[in-house]
Amino acid sequence: MPDRLWPFAAQTPVTEVLEWSTDVLVTEAGEQRIALRTGPRSTVTLLHLLDAMGLAEAAELGRAGQLDDWILPLWHLARPATAAIDAADLTVFVDTSDGAFDGAAQAIIAADGGRAHLVEIAAVLSDRLELAVAAGVSLAHAVVAPVGSAFLARPVEIDRRRQGLGTVTASFTLRLSDGSAAASPYPQHLGLDVLTDPAVLRQPLAETLGQTVEAIDNGFGSVVLEPVLTQVQRRSTISLIDRGAARLTRRRWLLSLRGRQRALWLPTWGRELVLQAAATSGATSIVVAPLADPSIWIGRHLMIDHPTGPVFREITAAAWDALGIRLSIAAPGKSIALGTPVHLLLKVR
Repeated sequence: MPDRLWPFAAQTPVTEVLEWSTDVLVTEAGEQRIALRTGPRSTVTLLHLLDAMGLAEAAELGRAGQLDDWILPLWHLARPATAAIDAADLTVFVDTSDGAFDGAAQAIIAADGGRAHLVEIAAVLSDRLELAVAAGVSLAHAVVAPVGSAFLARPVEIDRRRQGLGTVTASFTLRLSDGSAAASPYPQHLGLDVLTDPAVLRQPLAETLGQTVEAIDNGFGSVVLEPVLTQVQRRSTISLIDRGAARLTRRRWLLSLRGRQRALWLPTWGRELVLQAAATSGATSIVVAPLADPSIWIGRHLMIDHPTGPVFREITAAAWDALGIRLSIAAPGKSIALGTPVHLLLKVR
C-alpha cells in the first residue's frame, strides 16, 4: 500500500539521534575505530498535543501502521514560506539554498500548528519549489519542511488527560539518512577540526578525569594497582545551540564526524599556560609559568587565543627557564603579547 503520512504537527522541540555503529578496538596505549555502517541511522522522536479526535486518529494510525513505511515530516528542518500559499498555486516560495530539499520528490506545508499537507515537487530552485500539482490548500503563514521515508522505531505512546486532551509520542527511524557533509566551519590543526564555537567558550565545561586500572588483591597482603590503559581518560560534556540555517550546518558537521570514528580537537579554555614574556612572530619557544614538571608538556598541543585568530601548535620540547618553563613550538607567525590566553588542546571523539 502507499506510504502513510504522519500528519500531526510537533508542538515541542524534535529530538533527533544520529547513530553510527563504530567498533572501538582498545589497546593499552591507544585505540582503533572502525565504522561498521556506510551511513548513520537517524531516529526522530515527536511529541504532539492533540484533542480527542486527534488522539483517536493517532491510535488508529499506530495500530494499523506498525509494519508500514511512513512519510515523515522533518519538522526540525522546517522553515517559513516567504509568501502566502493559495490552493491553486504551482509554486511555493521558500529558501532552499541550504540543500535540505535537494533531490526531494515531496514536501509538506502547514500553518498555525495544523495538520501537514503533502505536496509533490517537480523542481527545486534556490528560492522556491515548483510543484507537480496544485498545492490544494490555502495557507497565509505557512511553514515548509522536507519529508523522509521512515518506520516506527517504538510503539506509539498515548497519554490521555482531562477534557479530551492528551499527548502522543512517536519515534521513527528514517530509511535513508542524509550522509552528506558540508565543508567544516571550524579551523583545523593537523587535519582535524578544532571546536572553537563561541557557545563552548561561554558555558561551563564539565569533565571527568580517570585512568582504567585493575586492583589485584590476593586477600593476604596489600592491594596492587595495575594500569589497563596507559593514558588518562577525559570526558567532557558540551551543549551547542543553533538557530536558523546554522542548525543544518551543525547537523552536517556532526554527520562528518561519522559517530566515534573521526576525532577532533577540543580546547580546554582553562588558560593552563600563563605566558611570562611576550613572543615575536618568529619565536620558536614561549615561556610559561611553572605549573608542573617540564616533561609532562612534551608532545601535547596548545591553542594561543590570539585576537586575530587562534594559533595551534605542538610542544616539541620543554625545559626550565629563569622565568618558568620554556616550551619549544613552531614559530606562531604572529606577535604574542603578554597576557594572551593559552589553552591546552585535547583530542577527543
